[in-house]
Amino acid sequence: MSAIDSPLSGPLPGPAMAAGMPAAGMPARVTPGVERLRLALIFMIAFTSGFVQREPAPYELIVSIAIVVFAATGLTLRATLLPLLGLLVIQNIGYLVSLMPVITLERTAMWTAVTSFLSITTLFFAMVLSQNTAQRLDMLIRGYIGAALVTAAIAILAFFRVLPGYDQFLLYDRAASTFKDPNVFGPFLVLPGLVLLQRMVSASDLRRLLADGLKLLVIAAGLLLTFSRGAWGHFTVSALVMLFLTYVTTRSASDRFRITFVSVIGVVVLAGLVLLLLSFDVVGDMFKVRANLVQDYDAGEQGRFGRHIAGALLVFELPWGVGPLQFSKEFSYEPHNSLISAFMNGGWIAGTTWLALTVLTLVIGLRHAFVRTPWQPIFIAAYATFVGEVGESWIIDVAHWRHYFLIMGIVWGLIAAGRVAPAPPDPVAYRRPQPGVRDAS
Repeated sequence: MSAIDSPLSGPLPGPAMAAGMPAAGMPARVTPGVERLRLALIFMIAFTSGFVQREPAPYELIVSIAIVVFAATGLTLRATLLPLLGLLVIQNIGYLVSLMPVITLERTAMWTAVTSFLSITTLFFAMVLSQNTAQRLDMLIRGYIGAALVTAAIAILAFFRVLPGYDQFLLYDRAASTFKDPNVFGPFLVLPGLVLLQRMVSASDLRRLLADGLKLLVIAAGLLLTFSRGAWGHFTVSALVMLFLTYVTTRSASDRFRITFVSVIGVVVLAGLVLLLLSFDVVGDMFKVRANLVQDYDAGEQGRFGRHIAGALLVFELPWGVGPLQFSKEFSYEPHNSLISAFMNGGWIAGTTWLALTVLTLVIGLRHAFVRTPWQPIFIAAYATFVGEVGESWIIDVAHWRHYFLIMGIVWGLIAAGRVAPAPPDPVAYRRPQPGVRDAS
């Protein structure tokens, strides 16, 4: 048995395809050193996902290297992931077909290439997490939380003008940190925030509760200072979904009481943090402006919601769409709706597959939330984040959000891993893997 094998290793049920594998459906035999390299790359992917102010970003380089390394050392495509692969391929065919009439126009080919690359990352993350899941998931979450803490700290310091060169981390006096846009930075913080909240409601000792609580407060402050209404709503909805699913999937009455108690305390503490930040004039004044449900650029025929209506009507007239980045030439701005954007940029082929993939992920993800695996709580946090991300995609285009594809990959990867994972008695909290302990691969 190799360093990453377990008694559950062996032929997979159903068909499977493999890249760089000794035999289809069989796990790769790799040395501990190779797996350590792969774990390090996973950590770096998650950590660099928070530093995308300039493009191409380090994230693209690390992901590209990781894809080559994993493909060369063993990467399995489980049968569970075939629907994901099929829908992503069809979706990108739609984008390519719609690209052809406008391929000579500026940035259209690059937009399509970036879209295809991000699709590949979703499949890659899913394949990676379907094996040696516990250790790889642990490294991914560590890197993601690390990135969230660093970028949130930068956002806080920059917003209060105590960081040298703070202007480069702000946009319209809102915290953008190491992102181009506060509306992307805010949603990026949701998953690590939910994971920390999940750990808090299942904490077995006060020290761990306080440590995770302090980290969550830093992330929550960064999230608030983005003044992104979509991100605020995203976090709220996702947190409610996560806590509900955690509550109903927990069998122990004492654990349910702890979930309820810590959740109530958490709400009180977060409310106190918000009130504290609002006591600063610079925060309070911005909050008064951003707290309005409808902004000036939302209303009117050329506003966000007007473009939604116009785009929806155009869908029925343009089976091939208008091509990448062409919608804004008519309406000054892009649709700010991911579904309409998919139809406009890739026609009916890309639009229908975007919708199908979203609905399929939501449906099978909800079913899998009730499957007892060692990483069930992390899956619930990732799934809840994806639910909020889908909701936010109706008011903003998430087509090029790196963390959107990362989260979708986590959901699919843990679903695939759950088909062969042993079920724990009651996985209230995801426990970090102990040295030398391997899970199903």
